[in-house]
Amino acid sequence: MLWTILGLIIVGLIAGFIARAVIPGKQSMSILMTIVLGIVGSFVGGFLGFLIFGSDPMGGFLQPAGIIGSIIGAIIVLGIYVFATRGRSARTR
Repeated sequence: MLWTILGLIIVGLIAGFIARAVIPGKQSMSILMTIVLGIVGSFVGGFLGFLIFGSDPMGGFLQPAGIIGSIIGAIIVLGIYVFATRGRSARTR
């Protein structure tokens, strides 16, 4: 159980950092938020993998993905986050 949580955190950190490097612009996020971004991206990647391939290796549609799926999911989540916060900052000016 502990190794699963540590693995999820490490994959989340890697996927979050790669997603932040791919998406242009400055994202003001802490390391903790980068890890959360990667973990959420992992679950988004797992869900998309379930939808695209229809396989169900873990008995549910909400499952963590591998590193590639985690990176793709984190890029999608970060893109949505940047789009949502960019619109909010433009309205406050």
